[in-house]
Amino acid sequence: MIVLSLFDGMSCGQIALKELGAHVERYYASEVDKFAIAQTQLNFPETVQLGDVRNIDARKLGHVDLLLGGSPCQSFSFAGKRAGMSTKQNEEIYTLDRYLELKQAGFEFEGQSYLFWEYIRILHELRETNPNVFFLLENVEMGKKWEKVLSEAIGLQGVHINSALVSAQIRKRIYWTNIRIAQTTGGDWITDIPQPEDKGILLRDILEDDADVDEKFYLKAQTVQNLIAHKLRNEAAGRNYGAVFHTGGGRCTPLK
Repeated sequence: MIVLSLFDGMSCGQIALKELGAHVERYYASEVDKFAIAQTQLNFPETVQLGDVRNIDARKLGHVDLLLGGSPCQSFSFAGKRAGMSTKQNEEIYTLDRYLELKQAGFEFEGQSYLFWEYIRILHELRETNPNVFFLLENVEMGKKWEKVLSEAIGLQGVHINSALVSAQIRKRIYWTNIRIAQTTGGDWITDIPQPEDKGILLRDILEDDADVDEKFYLKAQTVQNLIAHKLRNEAAGRNYGAVFHTGGGRCTPLK
């Protein structure tokens, strides 16, 4: 299998494929963070690093079997300003063609979530060599408007999965993939990945005992107060978002 991973980070895609026992003949990675790249090359020294996603010509890679990626989510997230994909002149971008026109004209873009269009561009380029290339894209839960834009660009609706089902972390995400698909009665194509079984893992199941954790790993009192203030501001604005502090299974700075 030949894989191209965009926004590769520390190569979690490669870790997952290894856990699955998949035979990866070649693994291309696009990443710009030097620390993430260093970690990837330590764990998987055969990884071929391609650099900035905006500069990749996927047609030069030849046949690729699987495209992976989790494009930046900050401008979609309910925790942020939810500006979506737009230029710094506030033009919202709804199609790949328009994005490429703006990119060619030298426009600057707001945030990084617009890089979703680079994922779509590269997917189109890979299909020139392999029309049946598999893909998997992950992004944060977002408003219906932008989810519809992403789904239409990809060509199918994603599946919503909360990682709390398989971990101690609440992490609601959308996954789009053609690895397993189905068609609805209305004729729409959807990602047909079933919901994972709830393993019932709680935070207390993974916290270490106080005696095993060095002092340097605890939050300072001022940091805790800042997080509390951030949560209160969100609640006042009608957003249920912010840090939650638990007791038991590890030391916790008391809330005041």
